[in-house]
Amino acid sequence: MEATAAALLHPPGAAPFDFATPPGEEALVPPSSLAWRVFKNPVVLFTGGVAAVILELGEPRVRTGVWEHSSFRTDPLGRLQRTGLAAMVTVYGPRRAAERMIAGVVRAHGAVAGRTPAGEPYRANDPALLDWVQATAAFGFATAYHRYVRPLDGEEMDRLLAEGRPAARLYGALGAPESRAGMEALFAAVRPRMEPSPILAEFLGLMRATPILPRPLRPLQRLLVRAAVDLVPAEDRRRLGIPAREALRPWERPLLRALGALADRLVLASGPAARSCRRLGLPADFLYRG
Repeated sequence: MEATAAALLHPPGAAPFDFATPPGEEALVPPSSLAWRVFKNPVVLFTGGVAAVILELGEPRVRTGVWEHSSFRTDPLGRLQRTGLAAMVTVYGPRRAAERMIAGVVRAHGAVAGRTPAGEPYRANDPALLDWVQATAAFGFATAYHRYVRPLDGEEMDRLLAEGRPAARLYGALGAPESRAGMEALFAAVRPRMEPSPILAEFLGLMRATPILPRPLRPLQRLLVRAAVDLVPAEDRRRLGIPAREALRPWERPLLRALGALADRLVLASGPAARSCRRLGLPADFLYRG
């Protein structure tokens, strides 16, 4: 499991990122945050991340930008590795490294612009689109943790969303929601623009077929993809034309909760969470206590 997790955070050709250095340097959010506990869980990361992309691709400008200017089609595993590493650096990385990484993403997005098939212009650094991308990510990870690991009460959900503020502002998502009310308002505003597309089915097919997990665990990977679909609100699945069979069967939901709880107790000593705790003088299992 350690080797699998490490490989998923090591994009080809990239130097390994050392979360344990420099000693003492804080991250964008502290280890006492909910975010540090949420992002340590691999079930949450996979299901929440896939759910977020489903919602992102429902918005036509975001969908066109992602599908025409990224390597999802040609190198889905590499794209997932780069995205996963970026998420880990954003949450756990030393502040200066996180700021440098995010600045590089913003610069790269500055060259991404075009028109949707319907002729609508878009640019990746449009604050409205950035707000939607940040909101879908926050929704995906928070809902995955709430559904598959531990229920979050309203105050905790608001706290988790507010903890995303420093990173969201660095990315340029100045209007990203920081509370449940803000999230609901943004979803209500974007929902009328959401539409079905063959790209959604292509994306889900890639998530099922790409060798993300070792061969013996491929059935689990397909289960996790269905769990991600299940996180998307039923109203939005219907709007996006996602068939009901793509989501979890009722008997599978307790299984996902058991997997999520198990993953939450799995200390990955070489993972970003444990190594970042050591960077700050905390024991590797700090996030697994209590």
